[in-house]
Amino acid sequence: MSYIEASLIETQQITISNHHTDLGIDNIRQEVIQGLSSKQKYISSKYFYNDKGSKLFEEITQLPEYYPTRTEKSILKKIAPELMSNIKDIDIVELGSGDCSKINILLKSIKEENLKSINYIPVDVSLSAIQNSADRLIELYPNLSIKGLVADFINQFDILPNDKKRMFCFLGSTLGNFTEEISHKFLRELSLNMNKGDSFLLGIDLVKPLQVLHDAYNDSRNVTANFNKNILSVINELIESDFNETDFDHKAFFNKEKSRIEMHLIAKLDVVVSSPFSQSKIIINKGENIHTENSHKYSQEKIQSIKEYTNLNIQQIYTDKNNWFSLILFNKL
Repeated sequence: MSYIEASLIETQQITISNHHTDLGIDNIRQEVIQGLSSKQKYISSKYFYNDKGSKLFEEITQLPEYYPTRTEKSILKKIAPELMSNIKDIDIVELGSGDCSKINILLKSIKEENLKSINYIPVDVSLSAIQNSADRLIELYPNLSIKGLVADFINQFDILPNDKKRMFCFLGSTLGNFTEEISHKFLRELSLNMNKGDSFLLGIDLVKPLQVLHDAYNDSRNVTANFNKNILSVINELIESDFNETDFDHKAFFNKEKSRIEMHLIAKLDVVVSSPFSQSKIIINKGENIHTENSHKYSQEKIQSIKEYTNLNIQQIYTDKNNWFSLILFNKL
């Protein structure tokens, strides 16, 4: 996650460009310190994903308690043959791409003779995640062209290619990490950037029994706790601070009023943190929390409302037998 040094990785079929530098490291540091200086302290969930954070999240997706990944994959496997059978001459743009296990399900269903006409464009905050995925996919699909973009896709729509028909994929219910205001803004901007004939496959986590939700974010092996605490290491690198992960406990709970899981770090003692980029010490009192993530859970009514403020047409809604997760296929008319 480099916001300072521009980098370009280029091989015969893989190009990865870093657009983090476009955001400006000073702006990033200001954003972080502002969050830690607020009355309700917060750190954006986009800072989870350094190398260690990406590996921890991959481990989370394998946990028996964590239903979203396996449920979404089961839907993808069911719909991929029909959805992808006639795909060709298109850019597949995956926002928040992470590891390649989900997009691989879709690519596997593209006819081999059509793969050479496809550009796969993973967009993620983590360079290592894109690079590892690209290396794996090229082994599986030697004719595929991969053009990775290391970027904050919420704020950098202008870097997305726009010279071919596109299929946008935003999987894993990452949309649920945004506040309602930001999710609406993101979807409206995505719609404005889509051309007639473009499609958009969106993964959304649904409301479900409380115990299922609780267990998914409070696993028995504490992998999620370690993932949550690791965000402090990322912040230490960004603002040269001296957070100690052991000073905090992981807490995740369902906020029924806002229909979301919230993740927090709770200070176990009075914490004083220094950073050369902050005018004053960052003080976190014992029992005070840093809000690190939301994961909103959607109703079918809320899914239907997306078309009202985006002008996107819902072509199909896919779900699993338990109605725990949905994939929605939109298109731009």
